[in-house]
Amino acid sequence: MTALSPSASGRFTLQAWLGSRLVLILVLVVQALALARDPWIMTRNWDAQHYIDIATRGYSASNDVAFFPGLPLLMRAGLMVGVPPQATGLVVAMAGSLVAAFALRRLGGPLAAAAWLFAPTAVFTVIPYTESPFCAAAFWAWERAKAGRWWSAAALAGVASSFRVSGVFLAAALVVLALTTPAPWWTRLRRASTMIVPALVIGAFAAYLYVLTGSWTAWSDAQAKGWYRGFHWPWEALVHTISSAMPWMYPDRPEWPWMFRFELVSMFVGIVVTVLMLRSKQWGEATFVGSQVLAFSFSYWFLSVNRAVLLWFPLFLLIGERAALWLAPEAPRDRRLWLGALWALAVVVMSLWAWAYYLGLWAG
Repeated sequence: MTALSPSASGRFTLQAWLGSRLVLILVLVVQALALARDPWIMTRNWDAQHYIDIATRGYSASNDVAFFPGLPLLMRAGLMVGVPPQATGLVVAMAGSLVAAFALRRLGGPLAAAAWLFAPTAVFTVIPYTESPFCAAAFWAWERAKAGRWWSAAALAGVASSFRVSGVFLAAALVVLALTTPAPWWTRLRRASTMIVPALVIGAFAAYLYVLTGSWTAWSDAQAKGWYRGFHWPWEALVHTISSAMPWMYPDRPEWPWMFRFELVSMFVGIVVTVLMLRSKQWGEATFVGSQVLAFSFSYWFLSVNRAVLLWFPLFLLIGERAALWLAPEAPRDRRLWLGALWALAVVVMSLWAWAYYLGLWAG
């Protein structure tokens, strides 16, 4: 693939965003018509309902404190001017996915952005979940840091930290990036110190939960109570996940074993990406992905890793780099055919995942 001009690269990214969003919307429309269901209801399953509830009534349910306030606050702001929380969430997801895609384009080119837009779990970037707004802020935070704009990166990391606990891993990775980027030692320390901004955001939420519940561990307690995310050793989590992936485990919910199998695959992908980043001495990127993989491993089982893959921008930069090589004019023709087949497979998997979510099945 010959290098694209900035304008052509931007058009390609925009077209990939439109195409992927249209596929996900088409799946919703077809399913709604085929099953005579309300598409509005189909886009607020699982965590989306939690965010809507928090936006309308605050942290009134015990498990609600497991969710960070960024998205509910945006929904609440929309509600104050007459926009339903779910509508705000949908708009935030759509806009956030576009902003995130253009950040990936800046970091790794339009093919990296397209890989993210057509990821298997991309349905979570068009519904009221936090993946889109987090990625929009986090990817641009990384881009700004790589450009040497550390206070801008810190501000964006603070925004990202309001949406997900993943902001902790982002801030840690940015500190590592600051300390390992060639510069005088005082400059490195000064850059790293800017990450006080996301730390204050996360600290403010912890303090709020303490005032609300009287516990400094309210968030982790809710995670353990609602999703079995209490502390366990990685080998225990692996055994529990493998056991849950067995086909006979949940006869009344046949999709559950499949999701646990994908969780295992996602963990393996995270390990591979971390190793590749370490081998190429990309210490910050390795910290971002590796710290998340490590955190997921200290749980009862591997859970929500499938969605977390969307946050792992180093993975999509690697895919974009490989795809560009396969599309180079001097590359063998069969590689282009393979790339086309893989893209078609990605569309199918993304569509099936979206179908599962819209149907109300557990999809990650």
